[in-house]
Amino acid sequence: MTITTPVAKLTGIVTDAHARTRELIEGLTATQLMGPELGIVNPPLWEIGHIAWFYEYFVLRRHAGRPPLSADGDRLYDSIKVPHRTRWSLDLPSFGDTIDYMERVRDALLQRLTGAMAPPREAYLYCLTTFHEDMHDEALTYQRQTLGYPAPRFALSASAPAVGVGPWPGDTAIPGGVMAIGALPEAAFVFDNEREAHAVTVAPFAIARSAVTNAEFAAFVADGGYRRQALWDDAGWAWRLAAEAERPDYWTADGGVRRFGQVVPLAPNQPVIHVNWHEANAWCRWAGRRLPSEAEWEFAAAMAPDGAKRLYPWGDTAPEPGHANLDGRVVGCVDVAAFPLGDSAWGCRQMLGNVWEWTSSAFLPYPGFAPDDYREYSEPWFGNHWVLRGGAYATRGRMVNNTYRNFFKPDRRDVLAGFRTCALARNP
Repeated sequence: MTITTPVAKLTGIVTDAHARTRELIEGLTATQLMGPELGIVNPPLWEIGHIAWFYEYFVLRRHAGRPPLSADGDRLYDSIKVPHRTRWSLDLPSFGDTIDYMERVRDALLQRLTGAMAPPREAYLYCLTTFHEDMHDEALTYQRQTLGYPAPRFALSASAPAVGVGPWPGDTAIPGGVMAIGALPEAAFVFDNEREAHAVTVAPFAIARSAVTNAEFAAFVADGGYRRQALWDDAGWAWRLAAEAERPDYWTADGGVRRFGQVVPLAPNQPVIHVNWHEANAWCRWAGRRLPSEAEWEFAAAMAPDGAKRLYPWGDTAPEPGHANLDGRVVGCVDVAAFPLGDSAWGCRQMLGNVWEWTSSAFLPYPGFAPDDYREYSEPWFGNHWVLRGGAYATRGRMVNNTYRNFFKPDRRDVLAGFRTCALARNP
């Protein structure tokens, strides 16, 4: 995939992503920068070095042919070759030296950007590596939640828009039809797993206008949902027993929830978050609902009644602050009734932002799939991960749209995931 992009835009996103990473590690102690050895996190000190190495490897070394800026970079930061369990025992550079490495890489990246327009190949690589940093920044955000660190403080949060409050109940009927699922050829940037766009036929269905709320999920918990085996499939029940789960992660027994480093009252009209695919499906069985397929999700988000396909739920213009809870302007969720300007053509709200939404679809390649430069981005995970759509409050608006496919294993609860549901009958 090649794109043509103004140099000023590439300079802006590289600079902005670097600033966000710095915000996410601001104030962490030396102990917090390493963190405990958990299977679902990385040491933050390792993670920020890996971010810099990824830029250097793909842009400065493979593309531009420059010698390494770190003699130990490949040994320390290549995530494909460095096993996860070893990342706490590596002889990592000090925090100061790691920051110095990050800034030397950033400066080298910016010095290469000259002229008005970047060559297509270079533009693609700068976007790929910046979006990689954006993904790690989202991971660092929920990692601070996982570890009970204080909430990050983002400069963008000062410009948070006023948002509405309350629920957004009910379904909307979608007529279905033929849709080209995946990224269209004219898309400015495409991840390999979004190609190739291909026609699918979507039967009529009814989908919720909003994600499932805390209040709705709390009713399932109160009704013994975590103790009723009939509501879970075999894999889900095995997970529940092993995890000894009785409620969503971070919920307390007395109606509170831990948000980063403090316990606050559970907000009834915010979407439930930090639930995994098994929990979402159990709630659906309890409620007589189901998860949408990713084709249904994309149809509800992208298609308009006239048959046109939109890049974003509201149209083809890039996200603005009033469209969605993205970019960390709000460090946390907002009520599901907020951001009416971001509604899809069918009246579905917050299909981008607030929480990622689990779908019923396994993460599989589209017909004609071929890996891009970062071969390990998608290919190793086909068949054992599940698709999520839509982005969360910490997702960067520059990289997410109606065709973006996120993917995680079905037992992951640490990610910023909730879910939206469909009526069981496919012909409302």
